[in-house]
Amino acid sequence: MITAAQKHAQRNRGTLFVESGEVLAIDRFPGEQAIMRIRAPKCAAAAEPGSFVHVCCDEALPMRRPLSIMRAKDGNIEVLFKSLGDGLRLLAAKHIGDTVSVLGPIGKGFSLSPEHPNCLLIGGGVGIPPMVFLADRLRHDPSYNPVAILGSEIPFPFELQPSQRQADWAGDTVTSCMPLLENWGIPSRLCSLADYPGTHRGYVTDLADRYLQSRSDDERARTKIFTCGPTVMLKAVADLAARYEIPCEVSLEEFMACAVGGCAGCTVEITTPDGPSMQRVCVDGPVFDASVVAWQT
Repeated sequence: MITAAQKHAQRNRGTLFVESGEVLAIDRFPGEQAIMRIRAPKCAAAAEPGSFVHVCCDEALPMRRPLSIMRAKDGNIEVLFKSLGDGLRLLAAKHIGDTVSVLGPIGKGFSLSPEHPNCLLIGGGVGIPPMVFLADRLRHDPSYNPVAILGSEIPFPFELQPSQRQADWAGDTVTSCMPLLENWGIPSRLCSLADYPGTHRGYVTDLADRYLQSRSDDERARTKIFTCGPTVMLKAVADLAARYEIPCEVSLEEFMACAVGGCAGCTVEITTPDGPSMQRVCVDGPVFDASVVAWQT
């Protein structure tokens, strides 16, 4: 007899692929950042917002690197990464036409609920890609109302642009947005301590707090937060959500070895009805309910 835990562990069977993906484009940005588009049709077809891929950066390096999926469209996936460490530096050095091995999509993604149509998307640094993927999914469903708040302490991996979409809650001086989201009709505002033009000088939770304060009780009751970024940021967002009694899902970032649940090297403590449980970020997550994560920061 297969237990519930075994069924859970088998969730990715039939939807996990290894593909030799052709590099179709690579755009480089300040701060050693790059966005790479890879031809991986099976992975793209099965990907969900919040899932990720395990990429072989170079034949000389046997260990893969986990990268969040930023977009999955027309048989292609896009990933954003910073060239930190030997592996990602080698990946950033790839050229159009090169081939990279892609394992994915991996992990449990974000869950939408009709009773929470107001979606507040909060991304920080390399936590921005899952928010873009989720925004791409939400823009095709008119029953949802997404708003995005993005933060970075290094230059954003896109050109800043003044928004034409109203966001009174952000203040008159906070006008910069992500052009892609602007084109999709999704209001977005940016935060940084680096004084980039039109951004809020502070943390993403500052603007998120302003946004939630500006909503009515009924609007807040119909709101859900989705977030990805550094652990310190995630805990701050989780605390904010708890203060407003708003549901919140977090996409955790942990070091991974196998990324398919075998090594259990990426476990985090999760509170369950039966007590504490060590769960794997790669396959039990990376998305968890923020209220059950045992934050260690």
